[in-house]
Amino acid sequence: MFSSKKKQHNAQKTAQKASHLISFTHPKASQAEQFRTIRTNINFAQLEKNVKSLLVSSSIPNEGKSTLTANLAYVMAQTGKKVLLVDADLRKPTVHRTFKLNNTQGLTTLIADEDETIKFNQIVQYSRELNLYFLPSGPVPPNPSELLGSAKMRSILNTLENHFDLIIFDAPPTTTVTDPQILATLVDGVVFVIRQGFVGKDKVKEAILSLQNLNTTILGYVFNDVPKSSDKYYYYE
Repeated sequence: MFSSKKKQHNAQKTAQKASHLISFTHPKASQAEQFRTIRTNINFAQLEKNVKSLLVSSSIPNEGKSTLTANLAYVMAQTGKKVLLVDADLRKPTVHRTFKLNNTQGLTTLIADEDETIKFNQIVQYSRELNLYFLPSGPVPPNPSELLGSAKMRSILNTLENHFDLIIFDAPPTTTVTDPQILATLVDGVVFVIRQGFVGKDKVKEAILSLQNLNTTILGYVFNDVPKSSDKYYYYE
């Protein structure tokens, strides 16, 4: 339904090549258990608010947000939910490289298609092995913020929410561009990644304040590289 056999085949091969997908490759590892714990906490948050879409971001690059996003999408999909992972980092996309996906078309293709001749099910890719759907970024545009803030983007999200149980956006860092703030006004909640000992407190405060000023719902904070524990990720609501 969602893609050609070739696209499905390519996506099915991603599991073996996605080295960052530790929740799949090493499901009994402590890090994999942490991702499942994060899933549980988000599911509890969903009891108070119906979360159909969420955004994962951080303050600055290299805090581990894309690794978290990929693993969170996978463990969510393992509960039987129909999960779509969207690469909304239109400036420096990584999802297609992580999962070895075709990125000739993607989110930017849908937004730029003013005549709506292209349907999302022609572009979304599916991995049967992971039970996970993907919408890569597509070609890097000259105006990412304008595309993400467009009425067309809102329309696309509404359409996707009618077809998937959960949509997870991998977004850029919050203090580098305005894209995450734009997306945060569209989704139901935000998961914020903080790499311990890597990012300064001022940057974290700046990033969180920029989201809170938009009245966005922050579902929780995920601390990465916490030294007091052998586990890499720690969730705080």
